[in-house]
Amino acid sequence: MTGKLVGSIDQGTSSSRFLVFDVHGKIVASHQIEYQNGFPKPGWVEKCPNELLDSVTGSVNECVASLEKMGYSASDIVSVGITNQRETTVAWDSETGEPLTNAIIWSDTRTRDVVQRLTAKDKDSKIQPICGLPLATYFSAVKMIWMLENIDAVKQARDRGTLRFGNIDAWLIYKLTEKHITDVTNASRTMLMDLSTLKWSDEACKFFGIDKSSLPEIRSSSEVYGEITSGPLKGIPIAGDLGDQQAATVGQLCFSPGEAKNTYGTGCFMLFNTGETPIFSKNGLLTTVAYQLGPNEKPAYALEGSIAVAGSAIQWLRDKLGIISTAPEINILAESVEDNGGVYFVTAFSGLFAPHWRDDARGCIVGLTQYANKGHLARATLESVCFQTKDILDAMNADSGTDLKLLRVDGGMTNSDTAMQIQADILGIKVVRPEMRETTAFGAAIAAGLAVGFWKDKNDIMSQTVSSEFTPQIDDDARAHLLEGWKKAIEKSLNSA
Repeated sequence: MTGKLVGSIDQGTSSSRFLVFDVHGKIVASHQIEYQNGFPKPGWVEKCPNELLDSVTGSVNECVASLEKMGYSASDIVSVGITNQRETTVAWDSETGEPLTNAIIWSDTRTRDVVQRLTAKDKDSKIQPICGLPLATYFSAVKMIWMLENIDAVKQARDRGTLRFGNIDAWLIYKLTEKHITDVTNASRTMLMDLSTLKWSDEACKFFGIDKSSLPEIRSSSEVYGEITSGPLKGIPIAGDLGDQQAATVGQLCFSPGEAKNTYGTGCFMLFNTGETPIFSKNGLLTTVAYQLGPNEKPAYALEGSIAVAGSAIQWLRDKLGIISTAPEINILAESVEDNGGVYFVTAFSGLFAPHWRDDARGCIVGLTQYANKGHLARATLESVCFQTKDILDAMNADSGTDLKLLRVDGGMTNSDTAMQIQADILGIKVVRPEMRETTAFGAAIAAGLAVGFWKDKNDIMSQTVSSEFTPQIDDDARAHLLEGWKKAIEKSLNSA
């Protein structure tokens, strides 16, 4: 058996995967390796970069072995794309190629003091119009500052001129190809890139105190960055790079302005394609690069709303409370009750992201009575993600001036029909789930395939078949009652840190 294939490295917050797609966008083979992050102090989330790399190379090795058993060979893979957990920041030494400290994961909040200091410094709010992002613990630049101020090895590497910073994509590309490169979507999450020029901003770098020499070269999301230097994929080019949420946007084929997708993973992220012109939000959303599919192509921009805790709330019920033993059990519990019983769960474990941006918020469960049981808590957990998605959608509608009529969805939580029906009920619009759920990995594959002519252009990529549509089943009054309870719960969560 012979055939042309394209590979996709999907490096996420709790697992790494390697998937191989054919020209029809069908998965031929895949392998996943899960891992645990470290939580050394309250609010801290970190991971050894070499362990992240090992989970990637292990996934590649196992997947290629499976391919070979099917009659393929690694040489059938024409290119590889990378998609990654964004904002997670790595520091390494260019002489040794080794990390200088643990990677700081995107949801980590140890940088609260740094953010408060920078907010006081940026009294005229000059930074957000450059990068499209608010000062928050979420983004890479503040994590870089923390490393420079607290890790001696990072300071010493800076003084030697051997310090290299990057998000996970840059770390993987460096270790796989020996090139220090990132793409515009990942660079747009650092607070250091100028959205208008797609280059590192002199003003932003000076404000944050980050030397541009330590940062990767910014390239488009779809071009050959270099060839893999070792392992079963040796000699195959890495030719696509997108932050995970932008990759899902591409994988959902949201190529037209006005189209939006929501990905339900560890966190939850909604992107709204605004076309070739960035729109700066007046309602607490982020402005970001959606994709640039080739060095000579114009970039597409997006408004984004982020929820820190989505699938990780289900993991919390499983691992910390023991209410469920497997994630799918939450559906059985949630379906055992007719409604939330007046129980609301604000999952602000890492503060509240868009559109609130309150790092003083903390998780809280409100409305408990003796009537409430674990079924109500399970339903309230699913509803929490859906309510926060509604908050983001309202902000997007206000910024864009157009009400979204349909939401494309993907990610682990979308496997739950219960959760998606709740989402449609709370939004009051249709929710559409594609047949092929691996849209994040597919987006990186699309970028890598386009770069080497695997697909001629975006129109050459076959559209995904819709497998499920969820339409609202409650009336406006019932929806308004639920939303009023949610707003009161949000207020309870604030000023708690």
